[in-house]
Amino acid sequence: MAKVGQLGEKLVARWLQTQGWVILNHNWRCRWGEIDLIAKGNPMPLAFVEVKTRSRGNWDADGRRAITPQKQAKLRRTAELFLSEHPDLANLPCRFDVALVRCQSLSQPLQSTTTDQEIESQIVELAQPVLVAGYKLILQHYMQSAFD
Repeated sequence: MAKVGQLGEKLVARWLQTQGWVILNHNWRCRWGEIDLIAKGNPMPLAFVEVKTRSRGNWDADGRRAITPQKQAKLRRTAELFLSEHPDLANLPCRFDVALVRCQSLSQPLQSTTTDQEIESQIVELAQPVLVAGYKLILQHYMQSAFD
């Protein structure tokens, strides 16, 4: 499932870029955990984005239930450490966003260019399917300020 999770993260990163955001980090890691995407808006906000990629019929409401209070605390600590290592960003308003991506394996995978090129060449819109690396991905929901 790691590959599918990475595809979902790349899809959300591409969507954010089309919305005018700059991706500062992808999979930023520290001792507390990992933040899937760190993006800077134009002009100001800094978004720490958790991406949940799920197939149909999943147990956790497309990833919503996976954002537990414990997960939120872990993301907060990770974001605090990121900001301490990047003091130039520490004064920006920050928020925690959650992106929910639906994934379906295609019976006839498409063979083409690399995954990055496939995603970069497509227009990513909310609730619209994107075919990439043998999967149909849909950015179902993007929740701004999903938690404090």
